[in-house]
Amino acid sequence: MIETCREIAASVSSASIVYDQASVNYMQDISHWASSSSQISECSFQPGTSLNVGIALQILGKTGTPFAVKGGGHASNPGFSSTTGVQIAMSRFSDITYDAQSQTATIGAGLVWDDVYAALEPYGVNVVGGRVTGVGVAGFTLGGGYSWLSNQYGLTIDTVQSFELAMPNGTVLNVTGASDPDLFFGLRGGFNNFGIVTRFTLKTFPQSQVWGGVIMYTANVLNLVNQATANFAANITDPKAQIITTYNTIFGVAGVSQAVFYDGPSPPEGIFDEFLAIPSLLKDISTRSFLSLVQASASNVTSDSRGIFNTISVLDYPISLIESIVNESEFWGQSLAPSGAWFISYDVEPFLPSIFDHSTTPSAYPPSRDQGLLPLNIYFAWTDPASDGIVQQAARDSASYLRQLAIAEGQDVADAASYGNYAIFDTPLSSIYGENVPRLQAIKAAVDPTNVMGLAGGFKF
Repeated sequence: MIETCREIAASVSSASIVYDQASVNYMQDISHWASSSSQISECSFQPGTSLNVGIALQILGKTGTPFAVKGGGHASNPGFSSTTGVQIAMSRFSDITYDAQSQTATIGAGLVWDDVYAALEPYGVNVVGGRVTGVGVAGFTLGGGYSWLSNQYGLTIDTVQSFELAMPNGTVLNVTGASDPDLFFGLRGGFNNFGIVTRFTLKTFPQSQVWGGVIMYTANVLNLVNQATANFAANITDPKAQIITTYNTIFGVAGVSQAVFYDGPSPPEGIFDEFLAIPSLLKDISTRSFLSLVQASASNVTSDSRGIFNTISVLDYPISLIESIVNESEFWGQSLAPSGAWFISYDVEPFLPSIFDHSTTPSAYPPSRDQGLLPLNIYFAWTDPASDGIVQQAARDSASYLRQLAIAEGQDVADAASYGNYAIFDTPLSSIYGENVPRLQAIKAAVDPTNVMGLAGGFKF
């Protein structure tokens, strides 16, 4: 594999560079938010142009060298953006260009959403992107993208105007719905199966100051938080209002991190009153910039721990299901403590049933837009690599249990598509993409007949 590193270094322009294991840049290139998502690579490669990405893909395909592509490095699945071969780090794709005339922003694949919001803020516009700090643009967008703005504008993929794509054969395309409907369909939710996306052009929307932040509650008020969350999910129809209720068990202590958001300087009366009336440990709520609200989340406190996500999709969040989620958080907080799992988290994410109605253009995800799906994010963090299998299995067991409970309560979710950005690594393709799988496999075979992208990890068609 070291010969492959040397060949890439000799073949690309001075805009790009290959780093060996002794380099500080190499360590940055292979590192991830979750330490379990990092591997020791033979070398790292920072491409500076899309053509150089294409050159590297041709060499990797010719030599059969395993590789990985890292955007922001927030992947929770081991091996999805890491490798023992060549680690491609997209950090040099850090450009952000706003076009006021077309009302679009073109965004480099190496950025995190914090960077994007900061760059667009002076123009008074925004894009549909991540809700918490530190999340990368590339993986988030290629998987779908649930945002604080999704009730108004849809998923991030519903706002993509074009993808700049380095193909496995080395050519660079600008893929739009008009230029290549099949490839555009596949890239909207189909991850890294068709090449390497180097830039995204997204539709922009006017953005004023917003209202919200984070409230921390202790275990003694859980019943009040549960009821407030269920009431919000059932009754609030204002598309500018959103919440994430996160039930945490941290070192065995239960509590809630409550994120609230309103897309305006102040919410109408009644929307968040129930949450604001509950006695809290900490309350960071204000009128602020969108970036400030995103950075109010403490999602980086678990960085460098090992981690895994899993998920189920539901149609609503009745109080009975919420109480079961609380019980799961507390149960696994105790059960996994001997395995070193110190952070057990369940994100309840209510959206409006109309969330999938903002686009009529078919996409890889969701496989059906007939009904809106609300993701539940299960997230466990731990320290000991020896516990990987135990904790990962717990995340599977918990998702299965909660899905069966939702079905038993009458929710028609037995075949509801799982959200790929939250789904654990061995989730069957059909569970994410449903009846779209054969079409996606055909698109993949057409654009990558020698399966170059199969040398990288991820959900593979």
